[in-house]
Amino acid sequence: MAADSTGATGAYAAAGVDIAAGERAVDLMKRHVARTRRPEQVTDASGFAGLFRLDTAKYKDPVLATSTDGVGTKVMLAQAMDRHDTIGIDLVGMVVDDLVVSGAEPLFMTDYVACGTVVPERIAEIVGGIAEGCAQAGCALIGGETAEHPGAMEADEYDLAGAGTGVVEGDAILGPDRVREGDAVIAMASSGPHSNGYSLIRHIVDRAGLDLRAHVPELDGVLGEVLLTPTRVYAKDCVALTAEVEVHAYSHVTGGGLAANLARSLPGHLDARLDRSTWTPAPVFGYLAEKGDVAREDMEATFNMGVGMVAIVSAEDAERALAVLAERGATAWRLGDVVPGAGQANLTGDHPDA
Repeated sequence: MAADSTGATGAYAAAGVDIAAGERAVDLMKRHVARTRRPEQVTDASGFAGLFRLDTAKYKDPVLATSTDGVGTKVMLAQAMDRHDTIGIDLVGMVVDDLVVSGAEPLFMTDYVACGTVVPERIAEIVGGIAEGCAQAGCALIGGETAEHPGAMEADEYDLAGAGTGVVEGDAILGPDRVREGDAVIAMASSGPHSNGYSLIRHIVDRAGLDLRAHVPELDGVLGEVLLTPTRVYAKDCVALTAEVEVHAYSHVTGGGLAANLARSLPGHLDARLDRSTWTPAPVFGYLAEKGDVAREDMEATFNMGVGMVAIVSAEDAERALAVLAERGATAWRLGDVVPGAGQANLTGDHPDA
């Protein structure tokens, strides 16, 4: 984990960059990063790059998959609440759960943290969250960068991004071409809004004059803390499911909502028919809709509404898929099925108690 430390210490410090703070942040990160180590990692004594040996004997035709993402304006909420230990989990979830859609096992990640001022303890909290997310995903955190940007960012501001790499057997790549009429659509529950729709969330909070630090009885918690609930990381569940049943496709439900994301995993001649009556969205979604006077169609076009990942499996494997996920402690249910159509995901019915 490198720190931006170019230039003479005295002159650079006068310009607003504290090299010593950056070096201390790196030292504090090391114990977090060590938790994510995988046996394929190769030590680079210089620390300028992360090295990872691909076990080519394990694959006939290894195909690398890569993804990069950030966490959007959810970082602003973390800063407002002065809570920095979970935002890194969000980052990992956004990256690795895109990788598994192709059927790939996430192998490693790198991160990038930009901030107005390096506060070592805060940077270590952020990276600690990234390491926790990597541990949940089973991938290694093999490198990264911390950059201090005085003048470009306020002292307490930061942003983060990450990139991940995975591997999938060439003849096992998942996607729309594998989906068949009659397939079962399996939903996996989200932990909340994950990392999407936070510009709308902040707009609702501001317009409705909501107090992020207030306890909200209907949410059974402090509003800001509920909104910071970290993204559920599905990577290990998806890798395990693919190994046990005939999975045809996955869809990671992020910005744009369930229907738009699932449509990306459908061929042009098939639809996914989804039934709202099969689940009740978490209370946070109803709370946001009420306080923001947001119509259902707008909520569904912005948020995951309680479904964070979808698996499309053969109809014969539907019950086994649910059993595998239940054994892993993942909340999942049959959301619908695949029918003739035009490559769309269509929601019907109403949520219980809606």
